[in-house]
Amino acid sequence: MPGPFLSYLRVYEPLRVFAGPSGAAVRAALARGPIAPERAGHRERDLCLRAQVGKRLLPGDAVGSRPTGEASVDVLVLGAGSGEPLVCPLDTRPRAAAAVLSFLAEEDPVLCASALPVPPATARRRAEAALAELGDAAAHVVTATWTVPLPWFALVDPDDRELRLGRRRRVSWRIPIGTARARAARAERIVRAALGQVGPTEVLAETDRWLERFDRASMVELDYGGLVDLFDEAALRTDTSAGEVARALRALGEGDTETAAACYDRLREFWGVVAGKQRAG
Repeated sequence: MPGPFLSYLRVYEPLRVFAGPSGAAVRAALARGPIAPERAGHRERDLCLRAQVGKRLLPGDAVGSRPTGEASVDVLVLGAGSGEPLVCPLDTRPRAAAAVLSFLAEEDPVLCASALPVPPATARRRAEAALAELGDAAAHVVTATWTVPLPWFALVDPDDRELRLGRRRRVSWRIPIGTARARAARAERIVRAALGQVGPTEVLAETDRWLERFDRASMVELDYGGLVDLFDEAALRTDTSAGEVARALRALGEGDTETAAACYDRLREFWGVVAGKQRAG
C-alpha cells in the first residue's frame, strides 16, 4: 500500500536538546530504535487507524483505564554513526490533536458529532490536553496534503536534492537550520516587495517563525513523502521544482514578472498531475 499522500518539512535537533525529564520519551524511542523516514507516514497512519478502530480519539489514548501499550513517541535520526545524532520526534499524538481541533473548528457540528468516536465537547477537551503535552515546544514536523507548498522550495538548494528510485523511492533535501531561515527571510522580502501580503508571503513568514523555535544546530528536511508514488521515475528524474522556484524568486527580485510567471506556469503544470489524481480519487 502506498504511503499517505503527504509531503513533510521536518526539524532534527541535537540529542542534547532532549536531556532531562521532558526528553525521556524521546530518549526511550531512540533506544527502541529509530524508524526510516520513508516509513514515517505508514507508521503514523497505522497508529491513527488503530485509534479509530478501537473507538479512541487519538493515538496513545487509553482504553477505559487501561493503557494501549502503543509507543507515544517515534523518532527519525540523522548522523547516528558520526558524533552527536540529530533527532526528529514525529510528535504524532499532538499533531493528531491539532488536526482534531482544526476539524472541530472548521466543520459542521452535525458532521463532527457523527465522525468522532466521542462527543465534540469531549473531543475538544482531550485534544487540547494532548496538544498541551508539547509544553512550550513546537512540533518537529509539518505536513501538506497532495502537494509540496511552493514556498518550501525557497529553503533548499536545487543542486542538493537527494533522489532515490526503485522500490523505496524518496525525494528530499537537508539544510542547516540557519541557512533555511536566512533563505526563508530573503524569499519573504522578495515576494512581499513584488506581490504584497499574499499566500506565499504568509507561508514563508510562518515557516521562519516555526524554525526560530528550534536549536541553532538543527537540520531541516524537505521530503516528498508519499507523493513520490504519484509520479513515474522519469518525472522524478526531471523534476525541477526547486530550480523553478529559485528562478522565480530571482526574477521577482529583478522586477521580471514575466519570467516569474513562466516559472509558475511550469510548476503548475508539473504539480497539476497530482491535483488531477486528487480529483480523480
